[in-house]
Amino acid sequence: MYLQHFGLGQLPFNLTPDTEFFCDLPSHREALNVLLIALQSGEGFIKITGPVGAGKTLLCRKLLNELPPPFVTAYLPNPQLSPAGLHYAVADELGIEYPPNCGQSSALTLIHAFLLAAASRGDKIVLIIDEAQAMPLETLEKLRLLTNLETEKQKLLQIVLFGQAELDQLLQKKSIRQLRQRITFSYDLKPLNRAQVKDYVLHRLRIAGNTHTDLLSGLAIFALHRYSRGIPRLLNILAHKAMLAAYGKGLSRIGWRQIWLAARDTDATREQEQQGRFKYLLIGLLLLSGGIYLYFSPSLPL
Repeated sequence: MYLQHFGLGQLPFNLTPDTEFFCDLPSHREALNVLLIALQSGEGFIKITGPVGAGKTLLCRKLLNELPPPFVTAYLPNPQLSPAGLHYAVADELGIEYPPNCGQSSALTLIHAFLLAAASRGDKIVLIIDEAQAMPLETLEKLRLLTNLETEKQKLLQIVLFGQAELDQLLQKKSIRQLRQRITFSYDLKPLNRAQVKDYVLHRLRIAGNTHTDLLSGLAIFALHRYSRGIPRLLNILAHKAMLAAYGKGLSRIGWRQIWLAARDTDATREQEQQGRFKYLLIGLLLLSGGIYLYFSPSLPL
């Protein structure tokens, strides 16, 4: 691999959401602050959305690591659950024991008892759900009912939803409007701009052991931003492939050509290029047809 060639101790652009590589960019820091403030204030539902590959899972892991006591977390990475399955999954995550033949209502009773005991100890229970847009409507409704468990002073359970843009569309459904009304804090992760792309790449290289800030040329950064659209997952894929290409040629720096070769080898960026060409072709045809119409149409009376 290229680690020794570039003086690295570990892979800088691994797709695994490793919190060691968390880059404190404005959008991700703001999202994390929103989460911490909302949870400290005892809000019931908090929502974080963003495009595919925007870093939601990494942010989720960062939150799990940074929540201090008395917060106790339960994490559901796969929310494609039935309503009963939701109760069992929450019980499992909280370490609640239940018999094999435990019914849905019995599981809910056990969860309620656990939450009351936790509140009496001063613990704050937080349920974090990743990929929440995949949750069935009836399960989302059961999720809302879980937050009905409360004392006169506080919510017994706080819920953080991480999801793609489809989550917002799902929450527009009339059948779960009560859940939508309970979301008091939300944040939408945006793609990185060109300056943030540079900071992101240099940060990951530095964590991986690189000490040279000129490993990527200015044109390489420009190409990275263009082909990745500022999406961190695509940035990681393109940068990794570009480093492989540079290593294969014995180059000490990554230039725009290596990024271009990486983009050609990546389905997501090829689709983007095709869509972009179609868009510009359509605009050109519209302009051409408009010009032809104006040229051949009779002059308008003054």
